[in-house]
Amino acid sequence: MAQQVQKNTLYVGGLAEEVNETILHSAFIPFGDIKDVKTPLDQATQKHRSFGFVTFLEREDAAAAMDNMDGAELFGRVLTVNYALPEKIKGGEQGWAAQPIWADADTWFERQQQEEEMLRMQKENKAAMEAAEELHRKKMTQERDGEKEEESEIKNDPMAMAEAEVLKQED
Repeated sequence: MAQQVQKNTLYVGGLAEEVNETILHSAFIPFGDIKDVKTPLDQATQKHRSFGFVTFLEREDAAAAMDNMDGAELFGRVLTVNYALPEKIKGGEQGWAAQPIWADADTWFERQQQEEEMLRMQKENKAAMEAAEELHRKKMTQERDGEKEEESEIKNDPMAMAEAEVLKQED
């Protein structure tokens, strides 16, 4: 018997360290009556792991909260808000129905961290490439100024080479 997923529990990701359940409750209460707020703690640090769950009494309130709060800022961090459970429950007892609500959030959080690390590395690589290009541009500019410019022009122009040859013979 497949259980109908109640879309009144929201996953809220991207929480700043200072956000607690009270602050999370205050941020979401404008959308309707809240049944429960949870921010699972990391066992080692006893701090939340940058995500939490808000359960509304009414599905419509949860939908309104998700529409309004996904992408919103809280304590300077952009929130990711979506339904906590996947729409399709697969695999019976071994599937999502048997899992706690936050089971998929742990892997989501790890994926987020990996994506952030990739973006950070991409930014560093881009900065390094831009620095190298800037250095190359400066070097090219220096070469264009002064004697090097004349030499490169002469090498590329057969008439200029012949003229330079004549000038050398005259000296």
